[in-house]
Amino acid sequence: MKPTITFEDFSKVDIRNGTIIEVNDFPKSHKAAYQLLIDFGLLGRKKSSAQITGLYTKKELLNKQIIAIINFKEKQIANFISECLVLGIENNKKEIVLLQSSKTSLKNGEQVS
Repeated sequence: MKPTITFEDFSKVDIRNGTIIEVNDFPKSHKAAYQLLIDFGLLGRKKSSAQITGLYTKKELLNKQIIAIINFKEKQIANFISECLVLGIENNKKEIVLLQSSKTSLKNGEQVS
């Protein structure tokens, strides 16, 4: 378990709902990954690199709603700038299972609270 944080610490993390609108292979990544373009509604579009090729095809990801942290500092991965962190949970096969709403489609950019 990680160290205990305060509510103030948590409130600094901007976690939002978005829809993947573009998926590309990322051959320059050291580990198998996709380059994603995610629509966060009024907050705009952000790019992310995601190591999710084990469970998801590009076709399955297109138009999928996901949960991401959008206020991380940009990170360069090979020749790509990642602007947000798509959230998931590692299963027992070391594959990432994406977090998403389980009920209905949500408006892009809605904040997790």
